[in-house]
Amino acid sequence: MTSASALKCPALEMMRAFAFLLLIAAFCCAQAQAQQRKLPIVDEAAGDATWLRFKKQLMGAIEKRDKQFLLSILDKNVRNQDERARGIATFRKQWELDTNDSPLWRELATALQLGGAYIKRDKRREFCVPYLLGRWPDDVGPVNHAVVISRDAQVQSEPSVSSAALGTLSYDIVPITDWEVDDKAADAKQKWVKIRFRDRDGYVPEEQVRSPIEQAACFVKGANGWRMTAFAPAGGE
Repeated sequence: MTSASALKCPALEMMRAFAFLLLIAAFCCAQAQAQQRKLPIVDEAAGDATWLRFKKQLMGAIEKRDKQFLLSILDKNVRNQDERARGIATFRKQWELDTNDSPLWRELATALQLGGAYIKRDKRREFCVPYLLGRWPDDVGPVNHAVVISRDAQVQSEPSVSSAALGTLSYDIVPITDWEVDDKAADAKQKWVKIRFRDRDGYVPEEQVRSPIEQAACFVKGANGWRMTAFAPAGGE
């Protein structure tokens, strides 16, 4: 081997090592950016006075549990939790509207408080609440990711408020590893969501995390006002 060849080999090895380090740095940077990806709450209908009036009426009906008002705004082909069955009769049965403790009132009130976004479905434009359904990025899996829907939500090292705090999140998209974890205290009612946070497990109270495929209510504005076209997981099919 010539002296020139002997010099080239170590130089080539150094270049390869440098390129490998650059790849690692790029991967780590991508991971950090994914962790920091945010989806802040928006309300795309906030400038529509008719929606604001309708929403106020609907929130009032929810507070009073006004079943008749709710039924009056349902589309005749409203999409339900059972995607095979549409219509008002199925809606009424699935949500147990004729009972005193229907979960609909709580679920719908929560959805209406989390903004909203427009989507196109069945060749028409619907306004869906919460906002996640219309704003979810195409390159993020909706089944194993969610959004922290509050500002400065504290991430705990264990499912307990007394555990060490790992940091905070505000409207971040996070990977989910377990959707429902019991609190460490046997008598505590708090439920937690297990997430990946800075390359380790972390826990956030379940009420501060929302999935894009949870219950979503969708509405269409027509000549006679707004009507509800769906209240189902991911807005129904």
